[in-house]
Amino acid sequence: MKIINNLMYSFKKYKFLLSQLVSRDFKVKYKRSVLGIVWSLLYPILTMSVMALVFTNMFKMRTPGVNYLVYLMSGLVMFNYFSEASNLAMSSVVGNFSLINKVYIPKYIFPLSKCLFVGINFLLTLIPLYALIFITGTGVNIYHLLLPYAFLCLFLFTVGMGFILSTISVFLRDMFYIYGVVITLWTYLTPIMYDFATMMIPENLLVIFKLNPLYWFIKFARDIILYGAVPELNVWIYCGVCAIVSLFIGMFVFKKNQDKFIYYV
Repeated sequence: MKIINNLMYSFKKYKFLLSQLVSRDFKVKYKRSVLGIVWSLLYPILTMSVMALVFTNMFKMRTPGVNYLVYLMSGLVMFNYFSEASNLAMSSVVGNFSLINKVYIPKYIFPLSKCLFVGINFLLTLIPLYALIFITGTGVNIYHLLLPYAFLCLFLFTVGMGFILSTISVFLRDMFYIYGVVITLWTYLTPIMYDFATMMIPENLLVIFKLNPLYWFIKFARDIILYGAVPELNVWIYCGVCAIVSLFIGMFVFKKNQDKFIYYV
């Protein structure tokens, strides 16, 4: 609890700096971009279109009873958030060494700002997702009000992973290359473009697939969006546990090692 209290105190004290870092990221990302923030809306649509074309025509992927495009898009926007946020958070401390050397700034603020920045983009990607939901006639119901729980759990899990990755990358710069391979493998281990129900996966292997926290976050969202149902209790529990465990481990690892960062500039 002491770690949480310190984090909350620092968050309140440095919230202006945090907002400035997020604002800076927006300016840098969309500087000299003709379409600017519109890319946040177009990117998931274009990615979904390419993946749908490939997997429906070449691999004959189907999701019985639900629209495949909505199935694909709902998984894609959530995984893309994790992928982009964790990648940016991983390099956030190393990328700000010059600032860390000049003034005192709580170092955790750098990976946190990246997760918040990508989180704003994530909220924008919900616009094309819901546009697709209405266009395909999938429909919206009262249970959609439960979706913020899945989004919050995804955010906390990503922040925890961001703390861990940013710590490792300070001591091991090869992590930038290693994580590229890891995230590619993670993509295929997550049911974004395929459905477990339509694949002949042995039960023992299915258990391994379900150890993936992103599976539970995406399942929570899809239960509501595609099937119009409240997720089962175990799904709520798995999402919450994965988020909290990741956050606590991440905070512990980061706090334990942050004073050593200065020696690895």
